[in-house]
Amino acid sequence: MTDETQAPLPARPAPKDPPQLRSVHADRSFATLRTIVALILREMSTSYGKSPGGYLWAILEPVGAIAILTAIFSLGFRSPSIGVNFPIFYATGIVPFMMFNDIAGKVASALNYSRALLAYPSVTFVDAMVARFVVNMMTQISVAYIVFFGILFMFDTRTSPDLPTIMLAFVMTGTLAFGIGAFNCFMFSILPIWQQVWSIFTRPLFILSGVLFIYDKVPEPYAWYMWFNPLVHIVGTMRSGFYFNYDAAYISHAYVFGVALSFMLVGLVFLRRYHKHLLNR
Repeated sequence: MTDETQAPLPARPAPKDPPQLRSVHADRSFATLRTIVALILREMSTSYGKSPGGYLWAILEPVGAIAILTAIFSLGFRSPSIGVNFPIFYATGIVPFMMFNDIAGKVASALNYSRALLAYPSVTFVDAMVARFVVNMMTQISVAYIVFFGILFMFDTRTSPDLPTIMLAFVMTGTLAFGIGAFNCFMFSILPIWQQVWSIFTRPLFILSGVLFIYDKVPEPYAWYMWFNPLVHIVGTMRSGFYFNYDAAYISHAYVFGVALSFMLVGLVFLRRYHKHLLNR
């Protein structure tokens, strides 16, 4: 045998790690925000941009209701329940009531309205609900500004608007509308007949929410039952924002936000659990 030293074999290169698949969302900054903005633009073009009178009708609807109520009740009464001006009194009730109805209804139909887009992984049911909420909340606040400013400009209402209180009423209305809308978004999808039941159930709300009168003049025991209607507190807050001498001691902001957040939590939890099943029905 020879003592020749064998040359060492070259070392094998270490195996490379397999390529890692990256999420599509990792390369998209602010993906949710972009999705919501796109849905907002779609909502604006389809809901109010189909005809020239889209946004105009949103203004004419509360104005028409205020004008009709003013014409009817001014014939039988010298002054409204608060103050001396009928238009501003009814506006402080009709504006938040219509805002609640419109936003809650639009949020409730978000799943069916955006069903085709929800097939894409980058679009979630929360995106669709938030987009509808933002568009209609901004629209309703703009309508409220035009209505209130127009009445204050044309009439001597003898009111003293308190902006923080008025904004609080808007926040209460928007929160309650989104909460009820989130709950109904699930209920309308899982139980279609609930849409008809809800429509029948909410028809008396125009009267039971204190739009035509003030809560303080409701006799017992009916006042006790009406207190549990969150819209009574919202209308009372809006009116206390215009009438500085109106002491609405019955208002509970915590109750309104509690009801709104409870419905919102229940609706979002069930939507998160069953939204795929609802979309495939």
